[in-house]
Amino acid sequence: MKTLVKPTMLLFILTLINTQSFGQEISAVEILKNADSVVNAPKDIHVFSRMILTDKKGNEKIRESEMYQKGDKMRLVRFLSPADQKGIGFLSLPNDVMYLYLPAFRKIRMIASHVKNTNFAGTDFSYDDISSFKYSEEYDPQLLETRDSVYVLELIPKPGVEKDYSKLVVQIRKDNFYPIQIDYYDKGGNLWKVMVRKNVVKKGNYWIALEMEMKDLKKQHSTKSITEKIELDTGLTDKTFTKRNLKKTR
Repeated sequence: MKTLVKPTMLLFILTLINTQSFGQEISAVEILKNADSVVNAPKDIHVFSRMILTDKKGNEKIRESEMYQKGDKMRLVRFLSPADQKGIGFLSLPNDVMYLYLPAFRKIRMIASHVKNTNFAGTDFSYDDISSFKYSEEYDPQLLETRDSVYVLELIPKPGVEKDYSKLVVQIRKDNFYPIQIDYYDKGGNLWKVMVRKNVVKKGNYWIALEMEMKDLKKQHSTKSITEKIELDTGLTDKTFTKRNLKKTR
C-alpha cells in the first residue's frame, strides 16, 4: 500500500533540505581567507624571475629580478639586470611600511602612504600590488557567482583602508583556492588592470603560479613575470628583510 505524503509535510521536507544545503555552502569570507592561506602557505620563498615589459607598440624590455618573502608580512624585491636597473629594490614590512632603494642616489626612501599606489620602477605593479598582505584583512568580499571551476568574488576596501581601486573582482579556483585572475577597477568603476596567474603547479605541499601577468588597460602596457628558479622553506631570517640588506646588490 502506497503512503501519500501530505503537501504540508512535503513542503517541510523540501525546506529542511534547502536549509541544510545552504548551511553547507562556503561563505565569501571563508573563500578569501582560504585563498590568502594558499598563496602565503610557504614559510619562506626565494624566487628568480624574468620580467617582460611590453608597451602599446609591442616593444619589449627584459629585466631579471629576485624576490624574497617570509610568511605573509615581509617581502623584498630586487632587480638584477639590466645594468641601468640593477640594484633597484623594494622592501615591504608589517604595518604597511614600505621602502624603496635607488642605487643611483645610494639612498633608501620610505614610501609614503599617498604614493604607494604609484607604479614600481616602470612596471605595471604598484608598490601596494607587490607588497605582502592578506586580502581578507583589507577587503570585504561578496560572492558574485559560482562557476564550474571557480568562485568569483567582489572585494571592496574595508572602511579606513586607502586603495586606488574602487573594487577588485577575483576568480579563485574551487579545487585548491588559488586566485588565478584579479580585475582591478578605478574610482570611477571602470576596469583598469587585469592580473592573470598561469601555470599553477604543486611544489611539495604548496601551490605556486610560475607565470603572472599584469595588464594596464589604460596605458596599453603589460608586465609578465616568469619564474626561472624557486626555493621554498630555506629558513630565511628577519635579517633578510632589513634596510641594510635592501642596499646589497649581486
